[in-house]
Amino acid sequence: MSQHLTVVKHPLVTHKLTLMRKSETSTASFRRLLREISLLLAYEVTRDLELTNIRIDTPLKPIDAPVLEGKKLALVSILRAGNGLMDGILELIPAARIGFVGLYRDPETLQPVEYYCKLPNLLEERMTIVVDPMLATGNSSVAALDLVKRKGAKNICFVCLLASPEGVARMKEAHPDVPIVTASLDEGLDEHGYIVPGLGDAGDRMFGTK
Repeated sequence: MSQHLTVVKHPLVTHKLTLMRKSETSTASFRRLLREISLLLAYEVTRDLELTNIRIDTPLKPIDAPVLEGKKLALVSILRAGNGLMDGILELIPAARIGFVGLYRDPETLQPVEYYCKLPNLLEERMTIVVDPMLATGNSSVAALDLVKRKGAKNICFVCLLASPEGVARMKEAHPDVPIVTASLDEGLDEHGYIVPGLGDAGDRMFGTK
């Protein structure tokens, strides 16, 4: 994936995202839609995975057939909202190794504060997909990628549901080698650092909290 930002223009993604944006969409529907969109985003992220051939026997004859090459992928969820995207991607890539980065945003400074980090080993040998539904200011995402890179990851992709131009610019400045895949590039941020028009707080809507 060569370009820094990929906005997935697929009718199913666009339709499901509109349903998620609606304020009256229930928690159960929001979770289901997020899982469904994450599957579609995962197809885009994994389209360039390396393949190698192995010898297999079909019911009719032996053939050389392609399979994924190298170590299993790593999925890293930025807690807590990242788990919604991660669950959907895991349906597509059930053998992936799982990691978690816990960050919360200081409401005054909008800067991320780390409270948890547990990552798979051998990240330098794996493609690592970092997931968080919202790329808003970009501060939390940049901090999470800092941690992932310190653990050794080199081949990284960031997947989000919504992105702001400010967040994309911040990520490109800090991690120009990490491509971003998103369902939508929204207008921008409000005075509280929330994506506009957005869909509200993804974590609250996913877990039914306020």
